Amino acid sequence: MQFTTLSIRAITVAAATLAVAASANAALTLPTNFLVADSVQAFSELSQDSFAADGVTVTPLGNATAVAGAVSAYRLPITTITLNGLKISKGDAKGSALQFTRTYRSKDYALTLANFTINYDTKQVLADATASGGVTSKQQAIYNFHTAMPLAIKYKFPLRITAHEVLDELMLTPETVNSFVTGLSLNKAGRSVISSISFGTLTQDIAVKFRAKAVSNKLYVPAP
Repeated sequence: MQFTTLSIRAITVAAATLAVAASANAALTLPTNFLVADSVQAFSELSQDSFAADGVTVTPLGNATAVAGAVSAYRLPITTITLNGLKISKGDAKGSALQFTRTYRSKDYALTLANFTINYDTKQVLADATASGGVTSKQQAIYNFHTAMPLAIKYKFPLRITAHEVLDELMLTPETVNSFVTGLSLNKAGRSVISSISFGTLTQDIAVKFRAKAVSNKLYVPAP
C-alpha cells in the first residue's frame, strides 16, 4: 500500500504530538480511526444464556460489526486515544453501537449502548445509553472491569508496532442494570442474573497500519 500525503502527514503529526505530550505530561487526544485499531466485545456464555432466556437479541450498529466465525462477539473500531504523558488514560469507539432488543407480550423493547469509552483511570467502560422512546444518558458507566492482560506494545524491525490488551470481568454497574431492566422490561429474576454475571471480555488490538478506509468518528445517535 502506498503512503498518501495525508497519511504521511497524519503519522508526522501524531509523532510530534506524542513527543509534546510526553515532555509536557499533558493530556492529549489523538485520532486512530485511520489505523487498524479495534476493540472486540465478546459476550460470556452466561450473558448469552441470559439473553436467550429473556429472548434478547444483540445487533451491531454504526461502525460496529459482528466478528466473523465468532459467537456473540462484536468489533468496535477505536477512533481516538487520550494520553497523559506516555500513559493511555482512555480510548474511544465513537460511532459504534450495540442494540439489545426484546419482544415481550407483543410489545417491542430496545436498549442501545453507543459511543463507547474505556476509562483506565476509573476502570470503567462508558457509553451513551438510550431506551426506546427515552432520553439518552450520555457516557453512563456501563461496566466495571478487571485487567486480565495489561497493554503490551511490541516492535518489530523496521516499522511494525502492535499493542494488545485484554479486559475481563465486565460487570454491569447498578445504573446500567436499571437501564437493562427498564429498557427491556425484565423481571426480578432477569435483574438478579444480569447483576451477578460477567458480560465477557474486551480485547484491544492496535497496529501502526493504515485501514483501507478510515472509519467515521461521528457520534452514533439512535433513531427516535
